[in-house]
Amino acid sequence: MSQTYLDISDIPKELCAILELLKSDAKPNDKLVFSQKLDWKLFADLCMHHRVYPIIYLKLKLLEEGSIPAYIMDYLAYHYKRNTIKMLKYSAVTEKVCQLFSDNEIRSLLLKGPALAQELYGDISHRTSSDLDILVPIDDLEQAETLLIESGYRKDDYIHSILNDWKWRHHHFSYFHPEENIKIELHWRLNPGPGKEPRFDELWKKRVKSGLTQSFVYLLGKEDMFMFLSSHGARHGWSRLRWLLDLQYLIKQELDEKDIKSSARRYHCTRTVGQALYLTINLLDGKANDLLQSMINRSKIQELAQQTIFYLKNQVNLHDEPVSESISNYHKNYLFKLKNFQQKLIFVLSFLYPYPEDKLTFPLPRELHFLYFFLRPFLGLWRQLKKTDIYREKYE
Repeated sequence: MSQTYLDISDIPKELCAILELLKSDAKPNDKLVFSQKLDWKLFADLCMHHRVYPIIYLKLKLLEEGSIPAYIMDYLAYHYKRNTIKMLKYSAVTEKVCQLFSDNEIRSLLLKGPALAQELYGDISHRTSSDLDILVPIDDLEQAETLLIESGYRKDDYIHSILNDWKWRHHHFSYFHPEENIKIELHWRLNPGPGKEPRFDELWKKRVKSGLTQSFVYLLGKEDMFMFLSSHGARHGWSRLRWLLDLQYLIKQELDEKDIKSSARRYHCTRTVGQALYLTINLLDGKANDLLQSMINRSKIQELAQQTIFYLKNQVNLHDEPVSESISNYHKNYLFKLKNFQQKLIFVLSFLYPYPEDKLTFPLPRELHFLYFFLRPFLGLWRQLKKTDIYREKYE
């Protein structure tokens, strides 16, 4: 079918200006970008929300003096410098932690952070990062955690588990260093489960050495990075333009597109990859050859891409709790639509596996936890009835 185009008529004109600035490496055309009168405070807020203020600041510096209000340039300059200092600090921590793991014979792959900034943008100051994401083999997870705790990190025990469901329901644990103010997410999977994805050994074979440090710090291979960034952005509704910008810069590099298409089929993520490509092409003027172009010429892909405009229009931040009920319901529905039939079936069946809430509802000794497989439907019904009773008491 022929390609249609995204309807972005509902997004703010300030965000349209940001998209124009992000489209090219060349000097921006200020008459084109700022053809309408902008709310400069909203413009700056959107730059921060979408985590693209480093690139936007550098683009605006190319314009003639006076084109942008001075207070906006000062605001962006302050945050640009602050981010540069932060990324330098994160670079040092990256080298230290990866070296620590290597000294203890733990293989590790960086997923984001300053190493990704260096790989994609050629400069760590051009991208933001709020934490370090490190992937290790699940068999080495316990030892890696011990090393982090011995180094002063504290684990955020927000994940509750029963019958080891954490191994496939979740994908990382979080650790925070109170003195260094550094957060590390230690991954054993690329994405939350249930779902099929490459084993660590497969990813390790295609790793690339980072130019961030002199030490042996490794990133995912380019094709694996493309797959990961696509699934990560899709999972968050592409609610931040930074994730699309990463893909735009990655697509500029030489990619084995046959490998990407093959992996997308093997790991059932043709929808997320197609959506990522479609959004990059339509919002940022990204490029794709005929092989990858064939992945986006489907009505379902274009429908899924259009649904992400909701997040841009409403400046959704899924990381801020609590998320409103309307946004939460929209996001749940969107995530379900991202799945193909097989993924939907596995997802629905996963609800039959016991949840930690079952243990809270009806505590059993550890050796009897297997009984939750049989009790789960009744415990779920009991919780639903209790919620209904609470609702009635509140409103009657």
